Amino acid sequence: MQKQKKRAGRSGVAHVEMTEAEREAASRMYDETLRDFVEGSIVQGKVLEVRSSEILMDIGYKSEGVISAQEFGDMTAVKPGDVFSVLLEGAEDDDGMVVLSKRKAEQKQKWDNVLESFKEGGTTMGRVTARVKGGLIVDVAGVEAFLPGSQIDISPVHDPDGFVGNMYEFKILKINPERHNIVLSRRELLEERRRDKKRELLSELKVGQIRKGTIKNITDFGVFVDLDGLDGLLHITDMSWGRINHPSEMVASGQPIEVVILDINTEKERVSLGLKQRTPNPWDNIESKFPVGSRLRGKVVNLVPYGAFVELEQGVEGLVHVSEISWTKRIARASDVLTVGQEVDVVVLTINKADQKIALGMRQTEENPWDGVRERYPIGARVHGKVRNFTSYGAFVELEEGIDGMIHVSDMSWTRKINHPSEVLKKSDDVEAVVLEVSPENQRISLGLKQAQEDPWSSIAARYKVGQLVQGKVTKLASFGAFIDMGEGVDGLVHISQISDDRVEKVRDVLKVGQDVSARVVRIDPVERKIGLSIKAANVADEDFVVKDEMLEGLRPGEDLVDLAGAFDAAFGASEQKEEDWHPGARKSKDKE
Repeated sequence: MQKQKKRAGRSGVAHVEMTEAEREAASRMYDETLRDFVEGSIVQGKVLEVRSSEILMDIGYKSEGVISAQEFGDMTAVKPGDVFSVLLEGAEDDDGMVVLSKRKAEQKQKWDNVLESFKEGGTTMGRVTARVKGGLIVDVAGVEAFLPGSQIDISPVHDPDGFVGNMYEFKILKINPERHNIVLSRRELLEERRRDKKRELLSELKVGQIRKGTIKNITDFGVFVDLDGLDGLLHITDMSWGRINHPSEMVASGQPIEVVILDINTEKERVSLGLKQRTPNPWDNIESKFPVGSRLRGKVVNLVPYGAFVELEQGVEGLVHVSEISWTKRIARASDVLTVGQEVDVVVLTINKADQKIALGMRQTEENPWDGVRERYPIGARVHGKVRNFTSYGAFVELEEGIDGMIHVSDMSWTRKINHPSEVLKKSDDVEAVVLEVSPENQRISLGLKQAQEDPWSSIAARYKVGQLVQGKVTKLASFGAFIDMGEGVDGLVHISQISDDRVEKVRDVLKVGQDVSARVVRIDPVERKIGLSIKAANVADEDFVVKDEMLEGLRPGEDLVDLAGAFDAAFGASEQKEEDWHPGARKSKDKE
């Protein structure tokens, strides 16, 4: 073989002269290499020279190429003769050099590897490298992929920075070769695995099992417990045998807990849990623990308008109805006399084990003052008391502490109809009355005010005669006449036709309340307690007075003269009344109502 001769190439690097055979072989290699020189392809390049800012590279083309030193990183590790894969970006630049890139070659190789190794819907490991607008950047086999913020986790992520630098497994949602873009999801992967785990867990669960879990969420109606991939509901009614107002009174978010499986709905993937079921039901032997009639001490745990709930022990409460709080006090609301947290003595009245209800009484812990009321207040006895309160139908009189008697309006006056007790009495008045009826069972004593006084009608016949001239004062006006106070609580009625010799259209045009008048008695009816008067007849001399039919107009039997026991009706205080309101039939009908 002939000795090779050196010659200088255009790059200034010494080249070795080749023999004819070598030249032919090189020519064939060059022709084959030219076929591979396509822009965008990856070729092998040999380092010819390491310079300060670039590397001279021979790729077997007619021209050498240069690559920026920045693409190599550590320049101390690069030396002539090293071979690297490079990307042919362009055949020649303005200087006649081949345009090469080592970095882009590496990126293309990585991307080609991704396309070959990964498919949409598959999974891959990746490291989160940075946070960007809308999500995170993930390094997958050297290629940057995008993880949207909505796909980071199952629950909303408030601090995405906490994921940067960590390795995770992801599901590949989309690969775009043209844009070199990969979209990932961690959420879908977690959800898929959670669904698989949930189905597996549902197949393992059995009613009655005790399972460990973690408090995940607290609501007003209960607690959601994470059973390691499956959420179960612990309802507030299954948390305690006793009363709780809110689940947060017993548990806190994130707290570990052991619960009992109460029910499983495989189709809806729902599980009902219980906490109180881990302890014995205190109602199982309730009748032996709290027998009817036993006296106990408990704590008021809740107040409602109709009573108070008293806790006898953890998980057992009874209701004290307002009617069972006091023997004597009329209590409208339990909150008027009791407070939550107050300790009280009670007696068990009834037990309903099936409905888990206990009726309690507070007044039964004290002596009933009504037990001896018949002996202390016999019928017919005269009693003294103070007017305590009014109702529309009478007045309550306190006979002793906690014992009241009631005077009905019909038992307040012999001679007048009382529409409201305030017409006769005032609160705090001291009164004398007669006991009319006693009913300890109904806690009621009926009293009579008029019965403690003499009935004026017993002497009416002796004091008044038909034709007698009397003096009186107008007390009330009605459309059909006027009522005249004749003294001693006795009223008479002057019919409108007997007020004046002239025709009277309206009573108030002639008479006024408080006006003094003279009148003659024209009719007396002791049975119906009625007296009829005539102002016109007062002007007639005694010897000339004769009762005429026109004087009795509106005063005949079956018609009203004046009902001294009950004639004054709702017209009290009014200037006029309708005459039919005083008709006996109308009045009796109203009395029945």
